[in-house]
This record gives sequence, structure tokens and C-alpha cells, in this order.
Amino acid sequence: MALEEILCSRPRIKILKLIYTLGQLNVSDIARRLNTNYTSISGHIQILESEGILELRTYGRVRMYRFSSSAKAQAVAGLIEAWEKQTA
Repeated sequence: MALEEILCSRPRIKILKLIYTLGQLNVSDIARRLNTNYTSISGHIQILESEGILELRTYGRVRMYRFSSSAKAQAVAGLIEAWEKQTA
């Protein structure tokens, strides 16, 4: 998937910013914090995971998502960090 397809979605950018800020979250927490339904968030997370930006960590029955260590994920995290510094 092309970069513009990944970053053209406002919910995906909000998910990325939230996980960048908090480190890791499960789908229910993300949906609650963004006031969006679980199914929608889950779909966006699947796209981000399939592109290697987010990774799943399972702790028993709890499934947490965080940034992966891939080059794509680090580039996105760097973009968020630079953007947030400029707007602070």
C-alpha cells in the first residue's frame, strides 16, 4: 500500500498518534479514547499491522498494539515526533 493511502485516513493518523504517545494500547482502549466503534478501529489496525507499522503483543488474553521496529514504523514515529514538536 502506498504512503498516501496509509496517511490519508484521519482515524489511522489518530491511532498512530495515540499509540506513539501512550506506547501500546488494545483495540477497545483506542476505540474508547477516539470515540469510535471497535470494528472501525480494528480495520484500521489491521491495515497498519499488515504494512509493518504496528505489531501485536499478546499478554494472556489481552492483545496490545505498539509500533514495530521496522523502518516504516520508525519513519512514521519520527514524523509524528517532529510534527508534535513543531506544534507544541
